[in-house]
Amino acid sequence: MPAAVVVGGGIGGLAAAIALHRIGWRVTVLERAVEFGEIGAGLALWPNATRALAALGLADRVRAIAGVETVGGVRDRAGRWLSRTDNADVARRHGWPLLMVHRAELVRVLVAALPADLPRSGSEVQAVRPDGEGVVVGHRGGQVRADLVVGADGIRSRVRRQGWPEARAPRYAGCTAWRAVTGPLGGWGAEGAVFWGRGERFGFAALPGGRFYCFAAARAPEGGEEDAYAGLVRRFGGWPDPVPELLAAVPEDAALRHDVYAMPPLATYVRGRVALLGDAAHAMDPALGQGAGTALEDAVTLAACLRSDRDVGVALARYDRVRRPRTQAIVRRSARLGAASLMAWGPGAWSRNLAARLVPPRLLLRSMDPVLGWTPPESAERGADPLPELDGMPDAGPGGGSEGGPGSDA
Repeated sequence: MPAAVVVGGGIGGLAAAIALHRIGWRVTVLERAVEFGEIGAGLALWPNATRALAALGLADRVRAIAGVETVGGVRDRAGRWLSRTDNADVARRHGWPLLMVHRAELVRVLVAALPADLPRSGSEVQAVRPDGEGVVVGHRGGQVRADLVVGADGIRSRVRRQGWPEARAPRYAGCTAWRAVTGPLGGWGAEGAVFWGRGERFGFAALPGGRFYCFAAARAPEGGEEDAYAGLVRRFGGWPDPVPELLAAVPEDAALRHDVYAMPPLATYVRGRVALLGDAAHAMDPALGQGAGTALEDAVTLAACLRSDRDVGVALARYDRVRRPRTQAIVRRSARLGAASLMAWGPGAWSRNLAARLVPPRLLLRSMDPVLGWTPPESAERGADPLPELDGMPDAGPGGGSEGGPGSDA
């Protein structure tokens, strides 16, 4: 039985472990944290992500812990709608609606899908080195030899730094982001939205139990030390309803703040018997909400390539050939949307808002087909990744709730 070591116990790493275990590989997951879990924030699962979960046999379990946003869209700084999308249209077009989940709850579902002895917390990886036809992974507590190592350890990936020494380090993208989950708000619906200001944006989406996931970003110097909750209230407390009420329902110690970093594109996601996935391979701006979705796609595709070809080298080459063009195109599209949403120049922000008003919702949703229409390799001819042509499409997301957190989706 071939053996794999997955470095990183986030969403992408756990999904890769599940996918490899399902095709008969012996898997070990090494996570440096003392326990598996994600700190509190929400997460958007678009239809492509849910199809990947379905390929892992987990779509129904995730749907049971998820909320369904009814209507989403974009508003201007004054609260006027620029664009609205009915989630029912997303479901009709792609078979699944937009789902909103709490990250920690999704991680619990993924951990529960693995045999209890596979995930090892408190096992920080220190070295990854080739060893004949395999790879030796040294970690706190010992070392393990494997036929394959999967680097799913995030934007600051140690696996990438060791195996790709020529790769440029992530660079500050010029903005800071906040995430928070409110307490229960009775009587609210499931409508979400993203407000576009000048150099700032604020969005929210419904979670189960009457909670809301709030996400925001602003142009700011790198490394600010202001308290996360205080920064949210200072910047966004005077925005139109329902922003003040949402912020009032966020526990002061529950807000998260992080600088956003862009990762220069890699020439390959594979080196020898080591493969990268998720943020370790293609960390992206959170504006399009595809960080977790593309990590889940990576995991399913990697296992499909290894199942269809016993030669690990050939399978990994195919994985790189299939995943790199698609994910790097989504990275570019996410960056363009993020930059547009944070336009600080007055005339540019006015033009952006006008363009958003003029694009019909049907066209906007159709422009997302190349992203949302991904199909797991098992049902695609020769395992190819369909709908790869992502550039040249309108740079707009289809609605609210389309933001995740960089560096934590894999």
